Amino acid sequence: MSTVPTAGLPLVAAAALWGAVAGASLPRAAYRFSVPSGEAWRGRCPGGHPVRGWIGRGRCGQCAATPAGDPAATLAGGPAVIPAGDPAATPAGDGASYGPRTLPAAVATALVCAALAAATGARPELAVWLLLAPVGVLLAAVDFRVRRLPDVLTLPLAGAALALLGLATLVPGHAGHWPTALYGAFALGGGYFVLFLVNPAGMGFGDVKLALGAGAVLGWYGWPTVMLGTFAGFLFGALYGGALVVVRRAGRRTAIAFGPFLLAGAFTGVLIGAYAT
Repeated sequence: MSTVPTAGLPLVAAAALWGAVAGASLPRAAYRFSVPSGEAWRGRCPGGHPVRGWIGRGRCGQCAATPAGDPAATLAGGPAVIPAGDPAATPAGDGASYGPRTLPAAVATALVCAALAAATGARPELAVWLLLAPVGVLLAAVDFRVRRLPDVLTLPLAGAALALLGLATLVPGHAGHWPTALYGAFALGGGYFVLFLVNPAGMGFGDVKLALGAGAVLGWYGWPTVMLGTFAGFLFGALYGGALVVVRRAGRRTAIAFGPFLLAGAFTGVLIGAYAT
């Protein structure tokens, strides 16, 4: 049975620690970004108090200090306007927390970063994967909740991926090819754009923009990795949709958030591409 080399365990542990810290800082941003398309980002907690900043836990100190039902809870500007049934807007049991739970976000991001470190090793592109991974987790959380992939995340993700991979080529020991990363971004983005034109109801334009970044990271390891990651994303989406149909939680034409599966496919492709290189 293969194991992570002893020399690599500190690197994997450090990556997991980074992922845990970065993941723990995502709930506030996930809450603020989780609004339907066309609406402004949330600026207030479910109790109506201002939410300041984007990084940190989804917890309101004012709500925690204010008894439930106290009229003072709305003095900060009135109750928040929150879409009914939005899971990102439902406070936790203590009435002070909102958005995704901190522990699951931290654990998920830590596992993603640890897996990337185990597959990539100490090559320079690992730093790129570790910087991009928390953004990918954030995008998956937001899209899963409200079926929206914010432009302020998807487009900078693609630009950052190409820029950072370009810097990685300047460091000895890298295992990728930057021109293919560039071509992969345009190829996958173009392919998703065609799918969007053919079936706008089944493929959102946010997925097209996210595909640019996914194509860049997959293209770093070559065209076989691009094809593998693309296939994996569609496979994961099909399996999820099929499972929903089987348990009668969706019909054959029910639209699902595809961003998490696009990201999962890219993650799978990068892991295999890094390990095989």
